[in-house]
Amino acid sequence: MLWIKAFHIIFVSAWFAGLIYLPRFYVNLALETHPAARARLLRMARKLYRFTTLISIPAISLGLWLWLGAGIGRGPGHGWLHAKLGLVMLLIAYHMVCGILLTRFEQGRAPRSALGYRIFNELPMLAFAAIVILVVIKPF
Repeated sequence: MLWIKAFHIIFVSAWFAGLIYLPRFYVNLALETHPAARARLLRMARKLYRFTTLISIPAISLGLWLWLGAGIGRGPGHGWLHAKLGLVMLLIAYHMVCGILLTRFEQGRAPRSALGYRIFNELPMLAFAAIVILVVIKPF
């Protein structure tokens, strides 16, 4: 089970790295006016989104294995896991919104300002901090 935990942490860290970095492309895309630079940023963002999507699959799968298969967080006194699962669901939604925004950028529609994407960029870091606190401290 320790191997599963270790790989879960590795894949979750990689997934978060992508979720934290991807919106930085959106900030730059919202500011960029040169067509060649925009095309390069879009290509890089699309590759990162694909990688982040692929890496999320083992992250989520291993987490489910730990929960459902190994029984981590089951039973009374494990409210921290329910809170963590809620945050994971929000992160999956965030990931999907990143894909929608990328498609809009590829279509030439930037729905927010650079400042809006800067704020959007902070959300996964806040979720990451909350999840680490929930898992380590287990406040409830």
